[in-house]
Amino acid sequence: MSHDHSLNPETMPSEPEKATQEGKNKFIGFWFFLGGETVLFAALFGTYIALRNSTADGPTANELFGLELVFIMTILLLTSSLTSVYAMYHLKNNDFKKMQLWLGITAILGFSFLACEIYEFTHYITEFGFTFRSSAFGSAFYALVGFHGGHVTFGMAWLIALMLRNAKRGLNLYNAPKFYVFSLYWHFIDVVWVFIFTVVYLMGKVG
Repeated sequence: MSHDHSLNPETMPSEPEKATQEGKNKFIGFWFFLGGETVLFAALFGTYIALRNSTADGPTANELFGLELVFIMTILLLTSSLTSVYAMYHLKNNDFKKMQLWLGITAILGFSFLACEIYEFTHYITEFGFTFRSSAFGSAFYALVGFHGGHVTFGMAWLIALMLRNAKRGLNLYNAPKFYVFSLYWHFIDVVWVFIFTVVYLMGKVG
């Protein structure tokens, strides 16, 4: 079965990501998926808030967290959300090369965020001995922030797979919904990070 559905400026619909029934189904499936993810993150946030003061005489959030690195991580992730918006703008204008360029920049920013997070976790472990088993606070912290980091890693793998698999195919009505659904997923991950930045790091520093 062919999935060509090639786009050209004369026949391109205004919303190629929703031009086919298959594309519309992808959006419906994505919103169901997003609902489940929201519940999972809500449970992790609730657990963290309940346990964040249970340090078992270990390091506290105020002692651990340095806002300079976290601020850099926040800028990286929020900027990657903006670059993905630029990519989707070029998707709607049927400019595959520019879409790929901005998605590539999104990937670089995403990998930079992951590198900072790995450095952050390594710093906590080596300098403070703060691990998943250190305390209830440690378990809740690594579960929440690590779960988000896992989603970023999955998003990066998804994005790279999309870019490589479609590098020679160009943009068509079959893969346009896939790129667009990825961008929605990426925005969701960025929104979750804003809550992590506020609830975990800012609240940890101000008490």
